Amino acid sequence: MHYIRLIIDCDFKSHRANPSCTMMSETALRDLNLLPKSERTNESSSKDILTKPYVEPRKNIVPLVEPPVKGTEDAHASADVAVAEVEYIESEKLEDLEDVENSLKVLLSGLESKEWVSLCETLNNVRRFSIYHKEALHDILDNVITLVVKALKNPRSAVCKTAIMTSADIFKAFGDLVVDSLDPMLVQLLLKSSQDKRFVCEAAEKALITLTISVSPVLLLPKLQPYLKHRNPRIRAKASLCVSRSVPQLGADGIKEYGIDKLIQIASSQLSDQLPESREAARALLLDLQTAYVKSPVLAPQQDIDIPVLPPSDQSEEDTSSSSCVQQAQPPPQVHYYSWDEFCESNLPKLSAQAVLRVTTTVTREGL
Repeated sequence: MHYIRLIIDCDFKSHRANPSCTMMSETALRDLNLLPKSERTNESSSKDILTKPYVEPRKNIVPLVEPPVKGTEDAHASADVAVAEVEYIESEKLEDLEDVENSLKVLLSGLESKEWVSLCETLNNVRRFSIYHKEALHDILDNVITLVVKALKNPRSAVCKTAIMTSADIFKAFGDLVVDSLDPMLVQLLLKSSQDKRFVCEAAEKALITLTISVSPVLLLPKLQPYLKHRNPRIRAKASLCVSRSVPQLGADGIKEYGIDKLIQIASSQLSDQLPESREAARALLLDLQTAYVKSPVLAPQQDIDIPVLPPSDQSEEDTSSSSCVQQAQPPPQVHYYSWDEFCESNLPKLSAQAVLRVTTTVTREGL
């Protein structure tokens, strides 16, 4: 077939130069008309192939997002429904349990559930027990707190926040009874209150405020003190805030009984902390301590004055009677209290005392 086309091309190119080529081209055209139709179609298609530019065949492109497998859409739909079912209900709006006995039986197993929606529901049941039936949790309180701490470590934010709200309701219900199991829960709340997710931070801060109100400061302050020296500055800051909120709960007499000298040392150590939040908490604590000290100051050490007394052999009866009258006539010893400045200087290093007095004096002058 190719030789016929070449002959035709030769005819068109050289028919003027060589007239004899015209007869050959006519013969070639006659032979072409005599070809079957199928061969002529193949000829035209081959001609099209030669005349059309070459286009590289398109390769198969794999999409970045794979099409959903059968059943995946239903799974996503159920997940969306599950997310909608998890709500952060305030304590005042939680309703009582419908079946207290059965809910108590499955409480611990529900807290160990790996299904996070079920875990959130069980945590809310713990909150309901704490509000309406706290006596039912007395025997299993330690186990419940352990599992709540585990939920606090859960990477899913919904579980974490629900566990934080559960911690706050436990503090309200049981108060000082949680002190023995408080350490692991306290460190998690301090961590959560200093992380990046804002709604988790806010919930943790509310739980810490509830803790300082619900637990006695005498029991809580020793738990908080180790975190004032934590290597994480954010944890130190949150612990300082808790201390500054807890100390005023003692009152003036309670502060004096606990040891105002210890509390001043704690506050002065936080004045030079890295974060401004810690320093601000220390300033607030120092002002509370100063106010309490003014109401109940500390006695200064008394200086004993030795009064010489003559031996009985060298005294006559008249001298004895006169000396006794003189002793009775002596005024009572004067009671001397430390001023705030004197008290700080006697219980702190010089530089720390100056920093404390600078804070309290400046604020006092501003108030005046």
